[in-house]
Amino acid sequence: MDRYNNRPVSRSSKKSVNYHVDDDGGATSDSESCASSGGGEIISTVLPRREDFDERFGKMEESEKVRNVMESKFVRWLESHGLKPEVDVVHRNVCSNVMLQAKVQCFQIFMRAVAKLREGDPNVKYAWYGASSKGEIDDIVEHGFGGKNLSNGLRLSPEDNPLESVKRSVADKHGLRHMLLCRVILGRTELVQSGSDQWRPSSEEFDSGVVESVSAPKEYVVWCSKINTHVLPEFVLSFKLPSSSSSGRVSVEQPLRPTSPWMPFPALIALLSRTLPSPDITMINKFHKDYAEKKISRQELIQKVRVIAGDTLLASIIKTFRARKIPASCLKPPIRSKNGNRPGSNGLE
Repeated sequence: MDRYNNRPVSRSSKKSVNYHVDDDGGATSDSESCASSGGGEIISTVLPRREDFDERFGKMEESEKVRNVMESKFVRWLESHGLKPEVDVVHRNVCSNVMLQAKVQCFQIFMRAVAKLREGDPNVKYAWYGASSKGEIDDIVEHGFGGKNLSNGLRLSPEDNPLESVKRSVADKHGLRHMLLCRVILGRTELVQSGSDQWRPSSEEFDSGVVESVSAPKEYVVWCSKINTHVLPEFVLSFKLPSSSSSGRVSVEQPLRPTSPWMPFPALIALLSRTLPSPDITMINKFHKDYAEKKISRQELIQKVRVIAGDTLLASIIKTFRARKIPASCLKPPIRSKNGNRPGSNGLE
């Protein structure tokens, strides 16, 4: 808690700086997209093949591991919400001129400054921005976000929760939508209510905002005074949504949700382990443990499991449970709350 404003404070110890893929395909974060040489000169790490976008962007080949990691995470998350994205192409900001290189240096300077201010942690994350066109992305990379109506700050979606930015994206005449993936210096965050008119930090103790939850935010909020120093566009992912009936903004239906009856998490995990890979089950067990230790709420636990497993699989398991086809060895008596009621109606403990 912040001692001045009694507000939740996020002090993330995990630093997410940049996409880099090691030899075994795992994503780490120890390099720069536009890397700095020892003398402070900004150099590009790729030789671009320029197509579609202007010279500021280089097309990433399908064989590049960085693209594969980014694309698979994006597609998997949207598929868990009933959307079927088809990625067309991914571009990288190659910092092709002196001014764009200067913006990288500026970002690095502010990253170091925030680190000094916030106990060594600038809290750098990746975040999505849903664009209205390729032209808008060209303008943002060249001139920044300043030309937009951002009186209440720039809203960006966390890398692992892109839905709000996908909703804001607009399809062109070919059905293509464009998502800008940026590095963002968040520093110390405070909770901002959805629909709030807040336009700046509530005090000097905070640098940015998060919407809905501190631990699992729906959106990041970068205040106007920091938009063009704390946000660095790095990648553009262009995709289609074949399920959309027409171009324009995405109309996302409510995802299929598991419903009553109550089902214990151990039974759910036992059944998921027959379908999901071991790393996913390990992650679900960790979140379940966090919930048992009251580190996350029940709703946060359910949301995390939905992202990993997908609503279609969860709904199928709940349906099977409802039909009483689940082996008795997987079940246990329901735990009643203090008021005698079973847990809520999402179908999960």
